[in-house]
Amino acid sequence: MSPDPGPLRIVIGEDSALIREGLARLLEDAGHVVAGKAGDAPGLLATVEQTAPDLAIVDIRMPPDHTDDGARAARELRARWPRLGIVLLSQHIEVRHSIDLAGGGYFGYLLKDRVFDVEDFLDALRRVAGGGTALDPEVVAHLFARTPRDPLAGLTAREREVLALMAEGRTNVGIARRLWLTERTVETHVGSILGKLGLATTAEDHRRVLAVLLFLGAGAGS
Repeated sequence: MSPDPGPLRIVIGEDSALIREGLARLLEDAGHVVAGKAGDAPGLLATVEQTAPDLAIVDIRMPPDHTDDGARAARELRARWPRLGIVLLSQHIEVRHSIDLAGGGYFGYLLKDRVFDVEDFLDALRRVAGGGTALDPEVVAHLFARTPRDPLAGLTAREREVLALMAEGRTNVGIARRLWLTERTVETHVGSILGKLGLATTAEDHRRVLAVLLFLGAGAGS
């Protein structure tokens, strides 16, 4: 499990002033420091450069083009600062932005509605800042729906539930709490899943998740 990184210094990249200020208030109320705010992609890059935050929260669609400017800025941030936590926010599922950026951990991709589940949202930020991965459950479900069925055919219903939570970035402890199982039982399920999928086990949580994402990536063409 990644350690709790404590209070975070966070930059917000969001063109909607209402959402930007709402996020800032939420984060400050939770004890974090909002190191900077930006309303467009160039401003986001400049603000991160100036403030050296622990985490950047980035809207996928930002000015100047209002297409995938935020996602492109996130790729530049990742290239320049590999250990910067990056959480992409999106109004709709756009999974092509989640697979390639997840490669080294320190990454999250959440739908904006997820912010309203404050504790879960803040927990996702902590996981990402600590080097982990946090994917929105709806994004995971979308990947599952687009994944060829045969490789998953050997999994039990419970193993599918565990796999979905693994792909969200949940630790074994987190999965156990969600499914009301013991941690040892979850460890057994995880070992069985990775064995059935032909994936090597690893002690690092985000690499375990990435193995799952690479498998699911066959369904991420949209």
